[in-house]
Amino acid sequence: MENVIYCVLAASLVALGFAYYFFREVMKESEGTDKMKEIASYVRKGAMAYLKQQYKVVFMVFLVLVAFLCVLSYVLEVQNGWVPFAFLTGGFFSGLAGFLGMKAATFASARTTNACRRSLNSGLKVAFRAGSVMGLTVVGLGLLDISLWFIILNKYLLAFHPDPASVSYSQKLVFITTTMLTFGMGVSIQALFARVGGGIYTKAADVGADLVGKVEAGIPEDDPRNPATIADNVGDNVGDVAGMGTDLYESYCNAILASAALGAAAFFKVGPEMQLKAMFAPMLIAALGVVLSVLGIFLVRTHEGAGMKQLLRAIAKGVNISAILIAVGTFAIFYFLQIQNWFGVSCSVVIGLLAGVIIGQSAEYYTSHSYKPTRKVAEAGKTGPATVIISGLGLGMMSTAIPVLTVGLAIMMAFLSAINFDVSGMLEAKNLSLGLYGVGIAAVGMLSTLGITLATDAYGPIADNAGGNAEMSGLEHEVRKRTDVLDALGNTTAATGKGFAIGSAALTGLALLASYIEEVKIGLHHAGKAFIEVIMPNGQNMKVITENATIIDIMNYYQINFMNPKALVGVFIGSMMVFVFCGLTMNAVGRAAQKMVEEVRRQFREIKGILTGEGQPDYARCVAISTKGAQREMMLPSLLTVAVPIITGLIFGVAGVMGLLVGALGSGFVLAIFMANAGGAWDNAKKYVEDGNFGGKGSDVHKANVVGDTVGDPFKDTSGPCLNTLIKLMSIVAIVTAGLTVAFSLL
Repeated sequence: MENVIYCVLAASLVALGFAYYFFREVMKESEGTDKMKEIASYVRKGAMAYLKQQYKVVFMVFLVLVAFLCVLSYVLEVQNGWVPFAFLTGGFFSGLAGFLGMKAATFASARTTNACRRSLNSGLKVAFRAGSVMGLTVVGLGLLDISLWFIILNKYLLAFHPDPASVSYSQKLVFITTTMLTFGMGVSIQALFARVGGGIYTKAADVGADLVGKVEAGIPEDDPRNPATIADNVGDNVGDVAGMGTDLYESYCNAILASAALGAAAFFKVGPEMQLKAMFAPMLIAALGVVLSVLGIFLVRTHEGAGMKQLLRAIAKGVNISAILIAVGTFAIFYFLQIQNWFGVSCSVVIGLLAGVIIGQSAEYYTSHSYKPTRKVAEAGKTGPATVIISGLGLGMMSTAIPVLTVGLAIMMAFLSAINFDVSGMLEAKNLSLGLYGVGIAAVGMLSTLGITLATDAYGPIADNAGGNAEMSGLEHEVRKRTDVLDALGNTTAATGKGFAIGSAALTGLALLASYIEEVKIGLHHAGKAFIEVIMPNGQNMKVITENATIIDIMNYYQINFMNPKALVGVFIGSMMVFVFCGLTMNAVGRAAQKMVEEVRRQFREIKGILTGEGQPDYARCVAISTKGAQREMMLPSLLTVAVPIITGLIFGVAGVMGLLVGALGSGFVLAIFMANAGGAWDNAKKYVEDGNFGGKGSDVHKANVVGDTVGDPFKDTSGPCLNTLIKLMSIVAIVTAGLTVAFSLL
């Protein structure tokens, strides 16, 4: 059975092989005129310079954290000795995924512009294939990391154990899965720095370019006379490509690993063969998703003159066919593995897929200017920017209903489906573990099409950059019209992708909560507690062997309930963290944007001939301001996210940490949806006016919507997306430091 892992390894190589194939296909396209090549080179150099600087900062943080993990593993002996190494590889592969995806995107933008000179379909094909490089690189490197670590740990895990002969194979599988889960900390920290730093960079440049260029100077978007326009285009790549790539790499790996850990725990008493099957099931679903995502990518194409709805249908065709085939394939996988209640668990995967589709469609409805909600936001500009902002806030709040209810229903249905709808016994120890495994598998189902769904997201900034290149190169109006159509589609697919990321974060977050309890059990083992004393429902105390303790036993032992003040305080701290984090990142964008606005105004004032096209703006100065601002501002929110779970655990113990994670998950999920959809609606409302509605470009309605879009920029591209990573990183840090919490908590 162990050899099944080589199928997963093969799927990872298939994904990386097709990523390289699509990259070579994109590179065969011409970048166009010398001016187009020059502009593309500015963006490419700026993006790579920023990423190089970011990785230097992250490297220093990683050195400190590796030292901390070494203390936990080798000095305090409250964690597995493999954890520091797993942490490093997780961060490395996550950073590599973001780097390769962004490299493909920066090479693709001018090629997309040039392809649009031929036809809309050519432009769509180039941009989408380049986005596919990001999608397939993420799933390929994720499965490669997971499969290699299983092979290594299966052979060498007990090298650090004082008495390897005393560990049964079933125990070994639990240790393997919980150890693999800890490499998610490296992934999550890399993702948070990429999201926060990239988000601050891109929105500081975007806000500066819009406020001074569009509103004050009255020049078009991406006009070469605007000194911040190159920094704005660089930001699209570092924030929306590298940032989103590392974010979804984190979701993808954590969902698979959390499900594998829950599977190993759920079938611990059944035997190692069933444990292996439950562990490999999420990996095999992900492997199947790779193959079918490639098929879906080849199906995406459109025709000349296509409108927004036709383009959305073209992309939906590829995504939906992949999803349907994965649903069918899932039943075959579970039937082949003959997992207990294989049909019900297969249905849990399908439930996750359906939830992802519904959340995506909800985001599309609320953010696309093809539908009424966004058009109403645009119309609100008739009475000024204040009503645009009020309308967008109301839309964002209303848009939370469908995703929240969908995820809630998906959790219940996935749980019940996995336990054969045994409602009366759903909280019995055996059913609870199996039901939580069903929820984890549902998260894997939602992310199984990541190869193509991430392609639709990464496509957005490529199309945006293509439009910028067309404007700055002075290409004919028809080319800009085509790139604008692709760009508007990109805004909608980006909002859909963000909704997808948020939904998967909610399901993954719940699976990580259950995994935290399993890690606490291992922490008790490291602390030398062979038995724990549990208060039974009848009030009597009973000793339970720690190794055999169920999730309910651990929760009773630590009194994890909402009558426990430690858990309640944790809930409040977790909810507070979500808003403090958003406040820090929003203010960071504001401070960096102020400096950008001042610089653009200075250049307009001091460099003669910029607005007449005779003078040359200092693009590099604006790129440097965004880079410096992002590097400085990303440290506090990122380090706070790591520190709070550790401090909460040391003071309030396991119950406090569980409360913290529940509070962050509940409030963070809803706030992230609100911010992503409000920001997406403001952006597309502006584009709806620019299409000639309500007076078109330059009108008072347009200026009002530009202000709304500017407010929405940090909503949808900085604070909102970072919340996904915040939720998961706090969970992973709690899991990695569970042994420390068990051994040294004060209360």
